[in-house]
Amino acid sequence: MEFTKTKQNNRLTVAVTGRIDTETGGELAELSYEFDGIRELIFDFTNVEYISSYGLRILLDFQKHMSSEKKVMKILHPNKTVMQVFEMTGFNKILTIE
Repeated sequence: MEFTKTKQNNRLTVAVTGRIDTETGGELAELSYEFDGIRELIFDFTNVEYISSYGLRILLDFQKHMSSEKKVMKILHPNKTVMQVFEMTGFNKILTIE
Protein backbone atom coordinates (compact mmCIF):
# COMPACT_ATOMS: atom_id res chain seq x y z
CA MET A 1 0.00 0.00 0.00
CA GLU A 2 1.08 3.50 -0.78
CA PHE A 3 -0.65 6.77 -0.17
CA THR A 4 -0.20 10.43 -0.93
CA LYS A 5 -1.50 13.21 1.27
CA THR A 6 -2.67 16.61 0.16
CA LYS A 7 -3.42 19.18 2.82
CA GLN A 8 -5.35 22.26 1.79
CA ASN A 9 -6.65 24.65 4.44
CA ASN A 10 -8.52 22.40 6.89
CA ARG A 11 -8.96 19.44 4.49
CA LEU A 12 -6.71 16.39 4.31
CA THR A 13 -7.11 14.25 1.19
CA VAL A 14 -5.44 10.84 1.16
CA ALA A 15 -5.17 8.90 -2.12
CA VAL A 16 -4.54 5.24 -1.31
CA THR A 17 -3.12 2.63 -3.72
CA GLY A 18 -2.91 -1.13 -3.19
CA ARG A 19 -4.03 -3.33 -0.29
CA ILE A 20 -4.99 -2.14 3.18
CA ASP A 21 -4.24 -5.06 5.50
CA THR A 22 -2.28 -5.99 8.63
CA GLU A 23 1.04 -5.64 6.85
CA THR A 24 0.39 -2.18 5.43
CA GLY A 25 -2.32 -0.65 7.60
CA GLY A 26 0.01 0.61 10.32
CA GLU A 27 1.27 3.40 8.10
CA LEU A 28 -2.28 4.49 7.40
CA ALA A 29 -3.18 4.39 11.10
CA GLU A 30 -0.40 6.89 11.80
CA LEU A 31 -2.35 9.52 9.87
CA SER A 32 -4.28 10.20 13.07
CA TYR A 33 -1.27 12.20 14.27
CA GLU A 34 -2.04 14.72 11.53
CA PHE A 35 -5.68 15.39 12.43
CA ASP A 36 -5.05 18.59 14.39
CA GLY A 37 -6.72 21.45 12.56
CA ILE A 38 -8.38 19.11 10.05
CA ARG A 39 -12.14 19.56 9.64
CA GLU A 40 -12.54 17.27 6.62
CA LEU A 41 -10.79 13.94 5.95
CA ILE A 42 -11.19 12.55 2.43
CA PHE A 43 -9.96 9.13 1.30
CA ASP A 44 -9.69 8.47 -2.44
CA PHE A 45 -10.04 4.70 -2.80
CA THR A 46 -9.92 4.68 -6.62
CA ASN A 47 -6.81 2.48 -6.56
CA VAL A 48 -7.50 0.35 -3.45
CA GLU A 49 -7.58 -3.32 -4.46
CA TYR A 50 -8.46 -4.88 -1.10
CA ILE A 51 -9.29 -3.97 2.49
CA SER A 52 -9.01 -6.39 5.42
CA SER A 53 -10.75 -6.32 8.79
CA TYR A 54 -7.73 -4.44 10.14
CA GLY A 55 -8.19 -1.78 7.47
CA LEU A 56 -11.87 -1.54 8.38
CA ARG A 57 -10.93 -1.05 12.04
CA ILE A 58 -8.61 1.81 11.10
CA LEU A 59 -11.40 3.50 9.14
CA LEU A 60 -13.83 2.97 12.04
CA ASP A 61 -11.35 4.56 14.47
CA PHE A 62 -10.90 7.52 12.12
CA GLN A 63 -14.68 7.87 11.73
CA LYS A 64 -15.22 7.82 15.51
CA HIS A 65 -12.55 10.45 16.01
CA MET A 66 -13.90 12.74 13.30
CA SER A 67 -17.54 12.33 14.41
CA SER A 68 -16.74 13.01 18.06
CA GLU A 69 -15.40 16.40 17.04
CA LYS A 70 -18.20 17.06 14.53
CA LYS A 71 -15.81 16.76 11.62
CA VAL A 72 -16.39 15.12 8.22
CA MET A 73 -14.85 11.96 6.79
CA LYS A 74 -15.60 10.56 3.31
CA ILE A 75 -14.50 7.59 1.24
CA LEU A 76 -14.50 8.31 -2.51
CA HIS A 77 -14.56 5.92 -5.48
CA PRO A 78 -14.19 2.44 -3.92
CA ASN A 79 -14.12 -0.32 -6.53
CA LYS A 80 -16.77 -3.04 -6.66
CA THR A 81 -14.81 -5.48 -4.47
CA VAL A 82 -14.11 -2.94 -1.72
CA MET A 83 -17.71 -1.71 -1.87
CA GLN A 84 -18.92 -5.29 -1.38
CA VAL A 85 -16.78 -5.52 1.78
CA PHE A 86 -18.32 -2.28 3.05
CA GLU A 87 -21.81 -3.62 2.33
CA MET A 88 -21.25 -7.08 3.84
CA THR A 89 -19.86 -5.58 7.04
CA GLY A 90 -22.42 -2.77 7.30
CA PHE A 91 -19.73 -0.12 6.97
CA ASN A 92 -21.70 1.45 4.13
CA LYS A 93 -24.15 2.56 6.86
CA ILE A 94 -21.38 3.91 9.13
CA LEU A 95 -19.14 5.65 6.60
CA THR A 96 -19.96 8.33 4.06
CA ILE A 97 -19.11 6.69 0.73
CA GLU A 98 -19.40 8.52 -2.57
